Amino acid sequence: MSRSGRGGTSFMSEGSKKQDEVVVKNVDMAEDLQEDAIQAAQDAMTKSTVEKDVAAAIKKRFDEEHEPTWHCIVGRNFGSYVTHESKHFIYFYIGQKAFLLFKSG
Repeated sequence: MSRSGRGGTSFMSEGSKKQDEVVVKNVDMAEDLQEDAIQAAQDAMTKSTVEKDVAAAIKKRFDEEHEPTWHCIVGRNFGSYVTHESKHFIYFYIGQKAFLLFKSG
């Protein structure tokens, strides 16, 4: 288990609006897993606008594709302090919505 280092990587797809900009704030995760997390979030947001449903879809996908147990929090305003498995944590924004995804347990 570990706590994460600081990140600040910004991604913006070609032709995307500022509101859809992806900004990674804090990360302890392999690059391919980061890309999968961001893609999972983008996919979930196209299927639902309800934050708890978006979080549930991301968690389900990661539990199925990357071994359980993943936890996901999605929203505009929340605080957290978590313990996670090493190399299994990402905190990022898409637009104004924050995503916290980590593996623990």
